Amino acid sequence: MTHNLKRTFAMLLLAIFGSAILYNCEPDPDSLGEQLFNDDAAQGNEIAYPVIAYNYDNKDSIRSDASRLISGVSEAGAASYVGVLGAFTEGEFGMQRASYVTQLRMPVDNYDFNGANPKVDSVVLVVRPPANTTSNTYFFESDSLKTNTFEKSDFPVDGVATAVSIERKTYPVRKYGKIGGGSKSMKINVHEVTTFLDANDDKFKRSNAGTSISTGELLGSGVFDGNINSLSITKKSDNSVVFTGNLGFRMKLSNTNFFQTHILDKKGKPELQDAANFIRYFKGIKISVDETDKYLYQFSPNDLQLIMYYKYDKTENGATTRPQTNLVFNLGGSNAHIGLYEYSRTNSSVEKALAAINSSEGDERLFVQGMGGPSAVMKIKDETIADLKKIYVEKKAGILSAKIRVYVDPLSWKNTNSTEDRKFTLLNNTLNSNGTIDFSKLTYTSDLSTGLGLYNYNKDKDYYDIIVTKTIKDLVEEAKDSDGNFIKNKPLIISAGTFAANATGTLLGVRNTTRAFDMNRVILTGIDKNNTNPKRIQLMVTYATKK
Repeated sequence: MTHNLKRTFAMLLLAIFGSAILYNCEPDPDSLGEQLFNDDAAQGNEIAYPVIAYNYDNKDSIRSDASRLISGVSEAGAASYVGVLGAFTEGEFGMQRASYVTQLRMPVDNYDFNGANPKVDSVVLVVRPPANTTSNTYFFESDSLKTNTFEKSDFPVDGVATAVSIERKTYPVRKYGKIGGGSKSMKINVHEVTTFLDANDDKFKRSNAGTSISTGELLGSGVFDGNINSLSITKKSDNSVVFTGNLGFRMKLSNTNFFQTHILDKKGKPELQDAANFIRYFKGIKISVDETDKYLYQFSPNDLQLIMYYKYDKTENGATTRPQTNLVFNLGGSNAHIGLYEYSRTNSSVEKALAAINSSEGDERLFVQGMGGPSAVMKIKDETIADLKKIYVEKKAGILSAKIRVYVDPLSWKNTNSTEDRKFTLLNNTLNSNGTIDFSKLTYTSDLSTGLGLYNYNKDKDYYDIIVTKTIKDLVEEAKDSDGNFIKNKPLIISAGTFAANATGTLLGVRNTTRAFDMNRVILTGIDKNNTNPKRIQLMVTYATKK
């Protein structure tokens, strides 16, 4: 592969994927290396160094409000959001359960319900998959689609029994956890929220906000069988469309009395006067599951629908009828949105690991989990930099490449018969003095010197090569930052997730990652105090000297 082609390929992938990139070429050597091996005048030498690597406890808490649930932005500028529902338990990471809370609003202020005496017929919650379903990102292969067509002779259309044709298409959602059998179905509950969700209050921005949010009446429950459906109903007489139900899971809420007394009976009253009044009156809904060991799956928060079907009095030419219509609540837009995540780690491997973090010497196993679970920190030893400086000065060496090689632990859970994306991890290299990530220091580069880096994933041997060439060169050559200060040897932090981008591949910002809704988890092989494990984490540096 030519030098120019390699550079073009790497830049293209960086634009598309940000830091989470898989590519088959080694990173380009920089100018220092080039001047030493032009015309084959240099020979490469590889040397391995130990790396300090340890677990990082995020306290099972992460920003998971609307500003962190963004998965991307369309060409029209509309943001795509992703939420998670479900629960899953396995021995290494324990139990992880995801719920979701949102506000809702009336479609318009002072809604008049079309006429007098409105009465609820039914209320339906529709949970839809994320926006990029056409790419099969959130489904199994397309041959999993099942289509059922049947006819009904007495389907009510405008109060008249009508012959119709009904087509129902079914797709299985992408599950992260147990697949099939007794794990196929789980119970989903919808509760009234009784706590005002102040979007400006920090306590309602984090994944552990569930302790601050109270719920009231159960609005309804439904059994989700792991599939989502689309529905099309057409008249047999003229093939005109009677009803179209877009892809999703439709759940009929049983507590219609709640909507009658809290919505329809409030016609013309202050509670429905405007949005400010309404969100303090009907404060929101919580969607959750009963189970603790089924699976997690993703949905689109902005595409949630809560539809109330009702009848009302309509008088024309002295005759009164009661037609049916519907009210669709607004669950997207400027409403508060919160992903709530619970953990139970009792007797799990991660519980023991997080209780014995050794940040000075390192940990043997590194646990990385999305949605507020643990991260991993890597630190290049100062004596390693000192040794490379000595080689640089004494041998006039040019560093061609540097990478941290870290293996996947064989006990990492594998998402059998479904799709997993654990190859994509987020890397940052700046921690504040209190151990938190310093986002202000991060920018987009093809290396880790200022924040976001590349990595290669070797699927056959199950390891990552994290590219740190510029970081090592800057430290060895004593480079300075834009403020004139010497580059410091800072920790590197790995978290599950990748960076969100717009339709053209431009990254949306350092804070816009998929970490808040990334369902993956992985165990990496860390240090080995005896240096006998060939799969221990190591820094691999290749340098060249003149013959």
